[in-house]
Amino acid sequence: MHWDFRKHRLIGLAIVALSVVAVGVVLLAAPARSAQALPSTPPVPTAPQSVAPDADKYVVIGWNDLGMHCMNESFANLAVLPPYNTLWAQVIRQGTRPEVITRSMKIDYSILDNTYSVGKTDFWTYAKPLFGVDLAPNVGLTGATLAGEMHAAPDHFAIEGVPLTPYRDSAPQPGPANWYPYQLAHMIARDTATGQMLAETTTVAPVSTEMRCDYCHKDGQREGIRTGNVETNILTLHDKEEGTGLMDQRPVLCAKCHGSNALGMPGNPELPNLSRAMHKKHEEVTRTSSDCYKCHPGQQTQCLRDVMYQRGLDCMNCHGSAAEVANPARRPWIDLPRCATCHAAQFAENPGKRYRDSVGHGGLYCEACHGSPHAILPTNQANDNLQNIALQGHAGTLNDCAVCHGATLPSGPGPHGLDSLLRTHLYLPLLVR
Repeated sequence: MHWDFRKHRLIGLAIVALSVVAVGVVLLAAPARSAQALPSTPPVPTAPQSVAPDADKYVVIGWNDLGMHCMNESFANLAVLPPYNTLWAQVIRQGTRPEVITRSMKIDYSILDNTYSVGKTDFWTYAKPLFGVDLAPNVGLTGATLAGEMHAAPDHFAIEGVPLTPYRDSAPQPGPANWYPYQLAHMIARDTATGQMLAETTTVAPVSTEMRCDYCHKDGQREGIRTGNVETNILTLHDKEEGTGLMDQRPVLCAKCHGSNALGMPGNPELPNLSRAMHKKHEEVTRTSSDCYKCHPGQQTQCLRDVMYQRGLDCMNCHGSAAEVANPARRPWIDLPRCATCHAAQFAENPGKRYRDSVGHGGLYCEACHGSPHAILPTNQANDNLQNIALQGHAGTLNDCAVCHGATLPSGPGPHGLDSLLRTHLYLPLLVR
């Protein structure tokens, strides 16, 4: 019998496509959920710089590593996290065999409508007692500023510790009315020799101060404590229950005693780390995922906004309950949810690496195409989708081969080993759960 390879290959692809649609229909059929309205997205300015003649041969893709960065609204009494936003980017030279490059170029970054932070937060007033460093105004803990040049690594560019707040220059007064958590970072790739622009992009730099301790710690809510301030209510309660003297040590950096991998601080090894202490202490009042927004941002910010949330998944589907997060064996910020828990093996992270550190097709980081944790594309926040709409004409996973390959598309397996013929029409992850 003669085997018609092309005929059977097409049949096989059709079967795979139908299988993916079948297992994905549960998610697709779920009612979409949207976040509360936030201030409107500002227009993305057209950069006035001259463009190199071969600029169409390059593309730059940027992202935030976490999907949301939290910081305290005030640092006068206690601090959980400082202003510390981290941005990554990759530059691809287009072609039949695209190349991720960092040589002979640089990336300049800036935050749209956000050129200063002093006055929008009191962080610089208390940076020395909290972190032991004297910082110049608007300079972060790593020396980063709100505009500058990203640092080059072998396969990407990054700037760590940008001291960004959720307040725009056009609405700088601190407070919920002016919260703008989905800030926009503008990145320009330039030729280092000539300074000419090779490519540009605008991506989200998310940041929020919406940690609502006031839901449970207003005056009189706990042990009759009334200090007139939510944070001093918390410190007073801590002193009463744990025999500490934190009220006399203000401002208090929680991670000095309770270690935090987020800050790289080991804390006191005889005490639980900060993540375990917080989740264990609050496990009785954290019964559902909506309760997570009492501490994590938040009822207004709604940092979980991605495609999985829109199809019915919530915080606890991936992270587990507060009691599970408080497991002493868990390493906060290291032991994180894994894609392969729900998706087929070809969609898994690199062995031993977190999602945000994993690299896939063509040397691109997973986040370059799929978005950041809590913001897997497409999200229900308009700013998250701006970059991919500009790159490929529509929101969602970066799945248009022409973005990197240009006009000549290759044959053979593409991202995650999917056949080029299949991925032209379908781009749903295979689910195993």
